[in-house]
Amino acid sequence: MLRTLAIANYRSLRHLLVPLGALTLITGPNGSGKSSVYRALRLLADTAHSSVVRSLAREGGLPSVLWAGPERFSGAMRRGEQEVQGSHRRNEPVHLRLGFAGDGPADFGYAIDIGLPVPVPRTLFSQDPEIKVEAVWNGPLLRPAATLARRRNALLETRDEQGRWRAVERLLPAWASMLAEFVDPRSAPEMLEVREQVRAWRFYDHFRSDAEALARSPQIGTRTPVLGHDGADFAAAVQTIREVGDAEAFDTAVDDAFPGARVEVRVQEGQFEVLMRQPGLLRPLRAAELSDGTLRYLLWIAALLTPRPPPLLVLNEPEASLHPDLLPALGRLVAQAARASQVVVVSHSTRLVAALEDVQGLDLRAIVLEKELGETRIANLADEDVPAWNWPAR
Repeated sequence: MLRTLAIANYRSLRHLLVPLGALTLITGPNGSGKSSVYRALRLLADTAHSSVVRSLAREGGLPSVLWAGPERFSGAMRRGEQEVQGSHRRNEPVHLRLGFAGDGPADFGYAIDIGLPVPVPRTLFSQDPEIKVEAVWNGPLLRPAATLARRRNALLETRDEQGRWRAVERLLPAWASMLAEFVDPRSAPEMLEVREQVRAWRFYDHFRSDAEALARSPQIGTRTPVLGHDGADFAAAVQTIREVGDAEAFDTAVDDAFPGARVEVRVQEGQFEVLMRQPGLLRPLRAAELSDGTLRYLLWIAALLTPRPPPLLVLNEPEASLHPDLLPALGRLVAQAARASQVVVVSHSTRLVAALEDVQGLDLRAIVLEKELGETRIANLADEDVPAWNWPAR
């Protein structure tokens, strides 16, 4: 289980250390930085797929995502006695840093530092960000003795059986993470374990439910233990839950939100289609006939009751376009998922927040974000509760 999420210099997140629980609820007013936390988690996941630089390019490149404020805030700036301004000389290099760590001796931590490229003549890719430093370590805090693998620019080093550092002969490209580029279960089994863990993280942001949504149309079905992010394999995912998952929990979740209703799957000429039977109706409704809110909620049921729970499940505003009366049932569904996976929920719905905070028997961590002078901070975290953290040095 992850216990700390660390982000530095990403958008409004100048320096944010987030303590995590089995269920972490991230809330705050509009513009407080909730979406930036979600995007930062997605960037961390991209490090295991060798796509973090491409993801930054889609956001406008490194200059577009870097913290736009000063390196440091003086006390006079925070009190409003002095205009916010930067110094003429930087004390630190320009960098975007992301990391996570567990809290037990058998858990691993990981951090990455992305910076500006070294000017290279005769290349059109001079604006590509470069990975400067990476580290994998054992335990909650990066320490020299706990470091298992480290990367500085193109050089990667791992520890041998005697604890000595051994340089990997192949140099790493500046645009690819060591997690994605180097896989050797003999010399670096810890790196392989971290990579597979991060690759298994699952994100759900927004399910389409408009008239053209793929979830409304019959689709060729194959066994689908994990619902796709676009919901195109909705019917196959429902049937997979019925055959190899918890069919009773699925029916209970449907009845919890829509009393007396039942969802089933029909197959015609190899194509799977969802049908919903409701009290008082003489025939079942096809997915194409369901309201947007009903379809989106059923998609959430299929996503959260997966027969293959991920180590980390991240939900971005799952309450979007749902009727407020459905939110208590959604909260119970999310809490059920949190008993099989570590779950992070980003939300601004007070009703969903209240439903999740009422959950008993879960390690719940509520994080309330706020902004001060453009910087995202955790409003409800005392200084002594901020997790300890060390960044790898360049």
